[in-house]
Amino acid sequence: MNTKRNLIFFAIMLLSMIAPAVFAQSGNNGLNPNLSNIFMLSDAKTRSLSAENPTGEKGKGGMATTGISQGAARELGQGWKVNPCAVIKGGETYTIADLSTSGSIQHIWMTPTGNWRFLILRIYWDDETEPSVEVPLGDFFCMGWGKYAPINSMPVTVNPGSAFNSYWPMPFRKHCRMTVQNLDKDNMFLFYQIDYTETEVPKDAAYFHAQFRRSNPTQGSIHTLLDNVSGKGQYVGTYMAVGVTSNGWWGEGEIKFYMDGDTKFPTINGTGTEDYFLGSYDFEDPVSHQYDTFTTPYSGLAQVIKPDGLYVTQERFGLYRWHIQDPIRFEKNLKVTIQDLGWRNGGRYLQQHSDISTVSFWYQTEPHNPFPKFPTKDELEVN
Repeated sequence: MNTKRNLIFFAIMLLSMIAPAVFAQSGNNGLNPNLSNIFMLSDAKTRSLSAENPTGEKGKGGMATTGISQGAARELGQGWKVNPCAVIKGGETYTIADLSTSGSIQHIWMTPTGNWRFLILRIYWDDETEPSVEVPLGDFFCMGWGKYAPINSMPVTVNPGSAFNSYWPMPFRKHCRMTVQNLDKDNMFLFYQIDYTETEVPKDAAYFHAQFRRSNPTQGSIHTLLDNVSGKGQYVGTYMAVGVTSNGWWGEGEIKFYMDGDTKFPTINGTGTEDYFLGSYDFEDPVSHQYDTFTTPYSGLAQVIKPDGLYVTQERFGLYRWHIQDPIRFEKNLKVTIQDLGWRNGGRYLQQHSDISTVSFWYQTEPHNPFPKFPTKDELEVN
């Protein structure tokens, strides 16, 4: 009982220390509500985008009279789920947000049909012509292999069926445009809701960025997650999908963060892949001697796809690591790489040739450097 009281007392003391700082940062703009300040009043206005209210205007939800479900609603009419999703035709790009205001995206919920790797999410801030986010939809929500796996983390959750959720805060000062491109030949259905707030944005708020990279296979056993980043900001997360092509343990590679003029050697150097994703010793369950999947607020080995003895011949893994409590801050520039390293006979490292896809998440000042040329459909395909 004394232990329980001590824990409660410690929690209260910790909250009393951090709450004033949180209140000072959040003010009354409503950008970053959490349990320590959810009771604070704000002048922010809450709005939401969906296929039933594509402009997000106040009092304009559920007004559709035509749409994908008008047959099912024919006896009920307007206001009864007439158009709950968007149809994105093969080869077309669909705009799901076009907001001319200041505010912040607070939550995105989506459930898409079709091939998640062939739906490309792009986000543009304040009338920029180059996207700050350019990622296959599945990979953005840590589902790079096109197969469902539950995720229960702070900024990303994936819930049964295929319910994708993002809680990354995404402030903007003048304009937000969000599109989804369908690279496939078949039409896709996208159910979505984007919750945002209209409010003033602090001068020191940076813009959200996310970039996809794939090495298939890796060259020189190095995968580059991010480079040519210029500006001031902080790196806040990594999703990595690894398809191995050799037997044995595959995750000895060190992640390296080169920042602010680093050249040959980085400022931050990891100790191994499983260590970076906050696991250890091959993610192995010591009893079953199998991979032990896990999903936590800040890291996870959420997905292990095993060979099926027929057409699925290689092991595949999905991992995430969020730098929320420990953002990696840079003043001028940033480059991130990870080694593709395993074990060979005789206790020696093996330089591998794996299929590695990553999404890097970061905040920075604008303007940002243009992203590399986005992969083609064939280069994106999971096979």
